[in-house]
Amino acid sequence: MALLESTAMTMSFEDACAAVHAPGTMFEITEGEIDGNPTTVYANCPPSVSALFAMAAAREDDFIIYEDERWTMPKVLATAAGMGMLLVETYGVEKGDRVAIAMRNYPEWIAAFAAIVSVGAVAVPLNAWWQTDEFGFAIEDAEPKVIFADAERMTKLVEAGAETALVIVRSEGSLPDNAKHLADVMPADLTAAQMPQVPIDPDDNATILYTSGTTGRPKGAVSSQRAVLSALLSFAARAQVAALREPEEAPAEGESTQTCFMLCVPLFHVTGLIPVMLGSFVGGSKLVMTHKWEPNRALELIEAEKVTHFVGVPTMSWDLLEAETFAERDTSSLRSVGGGGAPMPPELVKRIDDNFPKGKPGLGYGMTETNAYGPQNTGSDFVNNPTSTGRPVSVMKMRITDPDGNELPVGETGEIWFSGPTLIKGYWNRPDATAETLVDGWLRSGDIGRLDEEGYVYVSDRAKDMVLRGGENIYCAEVEAAIYEHPAVYEVAVYGVPDERLGEELACHVMVKEGEDLDAGELQQFVGARLAKFKVPTVVTVVRESLPRNASGKILKRELREAASQN
Repeated sequence: MALLESTAMTMSFEDACAAVHAPGTMFEITEGEIDGNPTTVYANCPPSVSALFAMAAAREDDFIIYEDERWTMPKVLATAAGMGMLLVETYGVEKGDRVAIAMRNYPEWIAAFAAIVSVGAVAVPLNAWWQTDEFGFAIEDAEPKVIFADAERMTKLVEAGAETALVIVRSEGSLPDNAKHLADVMPADLTAAQMPQVPIDPDDNATILYTSGTTGRPKGAVSSQRAVLSALLSFAARAQVAALREPEEAPAEGESTQTCFMLCVPLFHVTGLIPVMLGSFVGGSKLVMTHKWEPNRALELIEAEKVTHFVGVPTMSWDLLEAETFAERDTSSLRSVGGGGAPMPPELVKRIDDNFPKGKPGLGYGMTETNAYGPQNTGSDFVNNPTSTGRPVSVMKMRITDPDGNELPVGETGEIWFSGPTLIKGYWNRPDATAETLVDGWLRSGDIGRLDEEGYVYVSDRAKDMVLRGGENIYCAEVEAAIYEHPAVYEVAVYGVPDERLGEELACHVMVKEGEDLDAGELQQFVGARLAKFKVPTVVTVVRESLPRNASGKILKRELREAASQN
């Protein structure tokens, strides 16, 4: 089996998909069954995620560039093997045990993930922006046996009352009784480290990724080994479809042919984890990471490391274009500029197409529940259809339904449903939420949209009460619950308002109790002490009259949103 070779001739999307998925190719598809439901699957899907690391073992080159550090693939895999030995031999981790990661984007994050899934444990990435209460809930819910953490997250974990064994990276000095420095517990000779061999099945759990819940508590989305791998294969297949339809220019003499991804989104997000990080293992790519997002530094690294793929939320693409040093930097290595996590304004699509010499705009519409894979829009398709999120490859099925789940004709608007091998198995400890979201092998997205005659997807609204701010999902009920804790608050409504840079900004209307006073700064500080920073409302309206309601008593958020947007 081999990847398809690009051709100078373009072809239709349907013909390209048929060629990519044809019998005998790497991306051959067939009909199978998952959890009793007929499902289109990849005929050549590896049995476990650990196969990716085995394939990458042949590489000797630089894999991770983190600020001034250069980690070769042998160093990454040796560190992962040492961590795997540590988990099994020191902490007694067994197949199916949960192991969490609570740290910012470090090379050790990647090694820890590789170790966890390779020994058959379930990786539980924790949102590094969480506050103490949020960490406390996730620890109680997932019950990890070990947590890899950095010093800042360690402090919050301890404040949350975590008694779990902690392994701390990039830290010196004294630690709590339940914590050890990574260097003190790792095998002395990493060059001799051998990953423990554990038999793993395709349907075994691989990850639990927490996504905010409408009830105010996160839900742990559980994915199998097969789902993660199927998502990776789908991203690679979609890239092949794009290459057949719009072949890239042949590299100039002496120009590197290696792909290089810039990782600008957190690894605890499904986008950073699967298409970018794991995808770099699959594609032989180099991975460039930064300590924090700073557009001028990103442009410096794009030039120095010859980055070919920039993946972030649309906000970051705006930031690159608006950066002081943009005109001074060589961005000609970029082939793709985009990502996902939020709609991309048509003006941004045009600016990317106009301002990067070879960089094509790209956008993906995926969810944690689909392991980030979904319709994608790239290149000329995106320029010609800038309000669409694109089309998926054939392994993913989509339909639009009415409120009762009946499929609607092409062109009609309803709820978007997904089916395919990339879907989660369900929500950890949440059978009711699982039953509500997964129906006979289909996933209800909660998003409202339509399909056109060519299969393009247009997302128009969200059925869930959620705000999408710069790629972060914020469920209004969670923020409302925190605001209601303030003694001066009588009632509150949280909603999103349009924002050119972030897509949406978080806003709220607060009615204060009689005789009480409350200003925006005080409320923001109050919420910031309880929730992650990105969940703090930026637009705060304090009123003394009741918020508008409909006949059933529900607050009319649409009216509040319109009023706030006009101010």
